[in-house]
Amino acid sequence: MTAQIASFFDAATGTVSHIVYDRPGGHAAAVDPVLDFDFRSGRTSRASADRLLAFLAEQRLTLQWILETHAHADHLSAAPYLKRQAGGRVAIGARIVEVQAIFRRVFNLEPAFRCDGSQFDHLFQDGETFRIGELEARVIALPGHTPADVGYQIGDAVFVGDTLFMPDVGTARCDFPGGDPAELYRSIRKLLALPDDTRLLMCHDYPPAGREPAWSATVAEQRAANLHARDGVDEAGFVEMRAARDKTLAMPQLLLPAVQINIRAGMPPPAEDNGVSYLKLPLDAL
Repeated sequence: MTAQIASFFDAATGTVSHIVYDRPGGHAAAVDPVLDFDFRSGRTSRASADRLLAFLAEQRLTLQWILETHAHADHLSAAPYLKRQAGGRVAIGARIVEVQAIFRRVFNLEPAFRCDGSQFDHLFQDGETFRIGELEARVIALPGHTPADVGYQIGDAVFVGDTLFMPDVGTARCDFPGGDPAELYRSIRKLLALPDDTRLLMCHDYPPAGREPAWSATVAEQRAANLHARDGVDEAGFVEMRAARDKTLAMPQLLLPAVQINIRAGMPPPAEDNGVSYLKLPLDAL
């Protein structure tokens, strides 16, 4: 069955959130929803997530799943807000426990913070299948950008998270704690072994000058033209390119607040005795 997809681009973070559904009046999953965040004031808002909710209402869709492709470093997740407003189960790849353990140390989180993924409703194993109404979905482990990255193959489409970008942008960085360019290369080749007409749906786009944002390319298009991982690029060449390129990249503006929220399934840290939640900024630690 062909998956129906509506995509929503957030220009502030370059993030694309998706609603994938079986039919109008049927069932849906939200993939990588964005919570708007103003770094200067520490304020959150929900305009991006409300666009998803409006589409769900317009199409009379029941939200079954809120799917995270990984613990994002460039935006805060709106998963708890969507769940409160529309229901659904919040899910991520099972290796999130490794990411939680890494960043528990980085941020010296509170003793009660658990590195077992229990903040999420479900942890997916590689190859696990599930349903979105009449659609069958399959989980594909895609480590490399982080250990916990997964893709969701739903109908004829795969939601690839940060593993791949559009062909003229290339591939994800691997210099965050737990990243591995050799693993990323193998994950990309796993995707590019799928049938040529498979639709690959990106989580981000950073369009070159003169191109409008885009987020869908076929396997054939990626194999022919991906800037970093097209056919003919071997693992050694990719690892060398990725390592050199990553050294030139600045840290994402929202990495420190985003990761603290996203390893908690989008929830803030426990409020302190004044009723306010606080995020940490480790000095000279990264």
